[in-house]
Amino acid sequence: MEKKVYSVDGKELRTINLDDKIFNLPVNEDVIYYAITNELANRRVGTACTKTRAEVHGSNAKPYKQKGTGNARRGDKKSPIMVGGGTIFGPKPRDYSYAIPKKEKRLAMKSILSLQAQNDRLTVIEDFTVESGKTKDLVKILNNFAKDTRTVLLLKDDDKMIKRAGRNIPTLHFLTYNRLCAHDLFYARKIIMLEGAAKNLSEFYAGLEAE
Repeated sequence: MEKKVYSVDGKELRTINLDDKIFNLPVNEDVIYYAITNELANRRVGTACTKTRAEVHGSNAKPYKQKGTGNARRGDKKSPIMVGGGTIFGPKPRDYSYAIPKKEKRLAMKSILSLQAQNDRLTVIEDFTVESGKTKDLVKILNNFAKDTRTVLLLKDDDKMIKRAGRNIPTLHFLTYNRLCAHDLFYARKIIMLEGAAKNLSEFYAGLEAE
């Protein structure tokens, strides 16, 4: 697949051949769903907790006698059907995380990148950095490609200056070529990929397939 490479000013510079095994695959919606669901499950804290009748603070004494009052038989005030009583089958702290096969996750990332490229939501720009680390300098570049929309900037390495410049932009997410996130990629309205990241992606996935 051929894509145009743009300068940081939004001017067309040249074309680049993107790896068809990553950016031009048939979209597999099933594995995309599995990957996103897995990521969301792994993010869950799982600290929700309720008290059973054994854990609720209160007296174990019988509230009134067994017979003669006209009320239902009652053992204590901590019964789940009483106000302030325990909870039946309530949530307890647990681990929601689970793993999916590595090949399935890789296919999901490739499918999402292919989907975004085919929908013309993927833009390749020349490699750059923000030496000043200032938000306004990064915003000036981003406005040439995406303005006030959910954007993913795909980096070729862990560029701390770019990340520092973009941490105040609520609609911007950073991903590096070897640490992709299915959720962020799929829901992005625009993916801005550095030229170096495109090359690194091809080498990265080629190396994984050779293992």
